[in-house]
Amino acid sequence: MPGSNAQAPHPIDRHVGARLRRRRIELRASQSSLASRLGVSFQAVQKYETGAVRLSASRLFDLAHALGVAPGYFFEGYGDAPTQVPSETVDPRAEAALLRGYYGIRNPALQADVRRLIATLGDAPD
Repeated sequence: MPGSNAQAPHPIDRHVGARLRRRRIELRASQSSLASRLGVSFQAVQKYETGAVRLSASRLFDLAHALGVAPGYFFEGYGDAPTQVPSETVDPRAEAALLRGYYGIRNPALQADVRRLIATLGDAPD
């Protein structure tokens, strides 16, 4: 619609935001603590994670440094492959709950078993 500012986030912005959220949860960091390291509000981090606000190159670099990853981390898994599951079909709350559950497992052998199970299920025919 002409003149409308309510555009959906671009798929790459959603993907980068989902990767940001995943890494933050892996590190068990809150949105507030990450925001404090970046000098922004926690609401800004929320908007980055949903893709509602695009990340500049400098902000992406700062995030990568704060989260201990290379900037390319945020783009991993994004491509032109037609079989790729669009990030908008993944429920972020379910993904976050799975990550918290996995990282709550203290037994390394059990974590390895869970990874193997997921890999096996991921390769299973529908």
